[in-house]
Amino acid sequence: MSGTSTRPVEKSGTFKLGGDLPVHRLGYGAMQLTGPGIWGPPKDRAEAVRVLRRALELGVDFIDTADSYGPYYSEEIIAEALHPYAKGVVVATKAGLVRTGPNEWHPVGAPKYLRQELELSLRRLKLERIDLYQLHRIDPKVPVEESLGELKALQQEGKIRHIGLSEVSVAEIEQARKVVDIVSVQNRYNLTDRVHEKVLDYCEKEKLGFIPWFPLATGGLAKPGGTLDSVAKKHNATPSQIALAWLLERSPVMLPIPGTSSVKHLEENLAGAELKLGKEELAAVDAQASGR
Repeated sequence: MSGTSTRPVEKSGTFKLGGDLPVHRLGYGAMQLTGPGIWGPPKDRAEAVRVLRRALELGVDFIDTADSYGPYYSEEIIAEALHPYAKGVVVATKAGLVRTGPNEWHPVGAPKYLRQELELSLRRLKLERIDLYQLHRIDPKVPVEESLGELKALQQEGKIRHIGLSEVSVAEIEQARKVVDIVSVQNRYNLTDRVHEKVLDYCEKEKLGFIPWFPLATGGLAKPGGTLDSVAKKHNATPSQIALAWLLERSPVMLPIPGTSSVKHLEENLAGAELKLGKEELAAVDAQASGR
């Protein structure tokens, strides 16, 4: 891509979480600021710090992390890089998954555990309140009313501003909303994986932020000679940038959070916010992804 601005993320538009917390629609996911398997410290901590600081320079004001990334390393590095936080920067984090090793994740939704993790996240992030605190997974062994009831209590104590969910169905969102106000949903979603299409449609109807994780997966769509490849070449862009542009066009509540541990890759991803695809291009990419 040529002619990119110094703050391309501003071209992604804005969304108000909970109706009162504005963020640019293109954020940064901090899962990759850790070691292999999302376990342990990063290979290059200094580069991780540079990535976060560069993200803010490019216009990012919404950073998503979790206590389980590392565990703990991602939150610690965010504070190291960005504290004291610039005005308007929103750091969202999550609790509800316990780690026992690389790529191992186990849901724990016990109220006492969630309270403990919230307090520890506040300490690591050097914050007095988490702007968006998300239940990372619903624990099948704990009634969701108990897990969310504890988050509601923490919200009433002023330690949480807004509450979100992750990897949930429409029915689970509706059940949760009977307990507490929900402002966002973070489910896996990308050009080639649209299992949660109904959840996205529900979020759009209810004006809930939809945060797609693993947003830039293109799979075999990027192979030479395909529609995605030809559209990318036409715009002098990468397939990932096209995938990101498609996501931003898909819904006004879409808040993609592409992650990386490389400044170069970060700059490439965020430049995708400036891409504007025509209706025919969007339809062609969509058709290829859907196998139509």
